[in-house]
Amino acid sequence: MAPLRIGIAGLGTVGTGVVRLLADNRESLVQRCGRPIELVAVAARNRDKKRDADLSAVRWHDDVTALARDPAVEVVVELIGGHDGAARALVAEAIARKKPIVTANKALIAHRGNELAAAAETAGIAFQFEAAVGGGIPIIKALREGLAANRIERVYGILNGTCNFILTTMDKTGRDFADVLGEAQARGYAEADPSFDIDGVDTAHKLAILAAVAFGTPLNLGAVHIEGIRPVSAVDIAYARELGYRIKLFGIARRTEHGLEQRVHPCMVAETSAMAHVDGAFNAVTVDGNFVGRVVLEGAGAGAGPTASAVVGDIVDVARGLRVPALGVRAQDLRALPVAAIERRLGAYYLRLEVADRPGVLADVAACLRDDEVSIESVLQRGRDPGERVSVIMTTHATLEAGMRRALARIAALPAVQSPPCMIRIENEL
Repeated sequence: MAPLRIGIAGLGTVGTGVVRLLADNRESLVQRCGRPIELVAVAARNRDKKRDADLSAVRWHDDVTALARDPAVEVVVELIGGHDGAARALVAEAIARKKPIVTANKALIAHRGNELAAAAETAGIAFQFEAAVGGGIPIIKALREGLAANRIERVYGILNGTCNFILTTMDKTGRDFADVLGEAQARGYAEADPSFDIDGVDTAHKLAILAAVAFGTPLNLGAVHIEGIRPVSAVDIAYARELGYRIKLFGIARRTEHGLEQRVHPCMVAETSAMAHVDGAFNAVTVDGNFVGRVVLEGAGAGAGPTASAVVGDIVDVARGLRVPALGVRAQDLRALPVAAIERRLGAYYLRLEVADRPGVLADVAACLRDDEVSIESVLQRGRDPGERVSVIMTTHATLEAGMRRALARIAALPAVQSPPCMIRIENEL
């Protein structure tokens, strides 16, 4: 049978990994597809860069859109990154020429996925992006195909390996955030500018994609509440351990009576939870379906091998002639859901207050919480230092976030409170 001829735009870590995988697993891929997968063209900025892959037999294009126009290329693999510029131009050109697309570009999908999915369906081509979420974890395929019979009630997970490495290392060593971030950068886990990861944006992109596929709704990145891990201190991680919790950055999407809730922020989860033990650069995603129950997928969330595995898995589907709607249902059948604001979250909270150690402070704090119907579950204070600064740790019973925020604003204004209160949400059901 004639080979499936592909072109790859972008020869960074993932692109090079795809080239190597295609070469190393050539025989098994032929067996699975019933035909060879042949790399015929690439597009990259630097032809002279040393790469750990044999590219001697492929055609080079300096202009990425020329890759899509190349008559020898049947499938376009976009591994450039970014939601505009070259990546968007390449995908638009591929759609115009009715060539199937495989991409690992989460930003492109999160920002442009609705229009691109609709255009691909109109063109009658596959638009695949398994590698955009979870590295080597096949979560998109699981939601679109394996769990298609279910009404999904909730999908959540640890979706960023950089943040999980930082929080895990802080937990195991007691070191501060800035110190561990420096190590992550030195080891290549974090970029020189780590904002995209540590401020929760990367996780938000992935959550928006998961929510759209899980709930059959258009992508709505603007509806995702986003917080990162910069405020998490070694002190908070130590207190979390004392209270029986671990701190992780989660992306959570779930149906509520008020609509679809989408949020990214640090959470405290019980140390008995499986998610509490997803460590290092690993990712994990949990799906709750009304008939299947709970399904958990865990694996390497980034890196050349795992991400290349997901990219080539999508290419295999194209080679087999498989095509499903990009977002799980046809673009015309996607249904917008009301947005459930973070203020409607009902749950428990951890608070750390830095206060002057003098009589009446706890009574003033308790009054602020009482006035917004926030019930205190526990209070922890270590030592006494009259007149000096001490930490007071509180956990609450389930309460509405709106009330908690009002109470925190009043607490922050108390004369005895010497720095902004630290709040971390407790998720007892993850």
